[in-house]
Amino acid sequence: MEDYIVKDIALAPSGHQKIKWVKQHMPLLSSFEEEFAKTRPFEGVKISLSIHMEAKTAYLCKVLAAGGAQLAATGSNSLSTQDDVAAALAEDGLHVYAVHGIDEEGYFAHIEQCLSHKPNIIIDDGGDLVGMVHSKRPDLAAEVWGGCEETTTGIIRLKAMEKDGVLRFPMVAVNDADCKHLFDNRYGTGQSVWDSIMRNTNLLVASKTVVVCGYGWCGRGVAMRAAALGARVIVTEINPIRAMEAKMDGYAVMKIEQAAPEGDFFISVTGCCKTIPLSIMEKMKDGAILCNAGHFNCEVDMDAIEAAAVEKREARKNIMGYRLPTGQWIYIIGEGKLVNIAAADGHPAEIMDLSFAVQIMSALYVKEHHREMENKVIDVSDEIDDRIARRKLAAWGVEIDTLTPEQADYLASWKV
Repeated sequence: MEDYIVKDIALAPSGHQKIKWVKQHMPLLSSFEEEFAKTRPFEGVKISLSIHMEAKTAYLCKVLAAGGAQLAATGSNSLSTQDDVAAALAEDGLHVYAVHGIDEEGYFAHIEQCLSHKPNIIIDDGGDLVGMVHSKRPDLAAEVWGGCEETTTGIIRLKAMEKDGVLRFPMVAVNDADCKHLFDNRYGTGQSVWDSIMRNTNLLVASKTVVVCGYGWCGRGVAMRAAALGARVIVTEINPIRAMEAKMDGYAVMKIEQAAPEGDFFISVTGCCKTIPLSIMEKMKDGAILCNAGHFNCEVDMDAIEAAAVEKREARKNIMGYRLPTGQWIYIIGEGKLVNIAAADGHPAEIMDLSFAVQIMSALYVKEHHREMENKVIDVSDEIDDRIARRKLAAWGVEIDTLTPEQADYLASWKV
């Protein structure tokens, strides 16, 4: 196990500057760092972490290390890795394995390096650490007490493993916590996706038609921000309940074949493969712009458009244009990878303050309760959600009401 693998350790000063900035806007993590420096709750615990390697994640790593954790970290997407941030963590003495733009082979080599740490707890984003333990490194499974999964996509993979009876340790579904998906997925994804689209295209959103594929919490956020920017929004869905929600929220709802010729921007947020296949791209207008806001780069069929294009050119940084045999140009941001992180800075710091607080408290829960946990996907407890929410409100200086004893008794009773 190498101490670290980064592009250039000399980039560290810039990374430290970025981490210092986000720390100023992450009061929950700052309070955990101060508390952990005294209590050291992770003393001697080995944690392997794979989340997008940028400043907010780096600060999470530093907080866990302040709590005594022996930490190894890697990125969960090669395009989201910021080399200066990785260098800053390495300079601070953490084991970090992340290089921006590395190929798939190198990416999985870094995943394996991170696991060579022989972790007790895994903090995952998309499921690649857990996946490798179960496929290539089953020898490590006995060391793992359990872990935490950050994303919808990762939880889908974990539940499939649980269903097949192959999950070898418990995993906490961090994404499903109220303090995560109600805020990170909706407000974080909503803002950061449009931040990426606007900075990379430099185009107006008002007056455009935006097609949002998928109306889960991330899709809701993307659609909400598009409408606020003045766009006409079309939602495509396979779930009839979500389709009704989108309709009642004021959006047009239709099949993707109907939406294809109407859209100016297409954002896929489904967690499924080939949401936007070549057959749909061929129906789009000339100049249509596509991107993916799901974790893995399988939602836009990149292999198919790469094979079918009769011409290809870089239109702008992070935007590749493809001319199809049907004549039109289709533009794709960030190679079809997670657009808000592969081609921008990811979620706002205040949002990740909430999400990473859930990660920290879930990791603590695994440490304290793993002996009685089954090898299943475990929900975050209401108590953890409540504690985080109250802590965040306190950081904002917000006070809320509490029930009187009489009110508590009334709500707990079935009697009139």
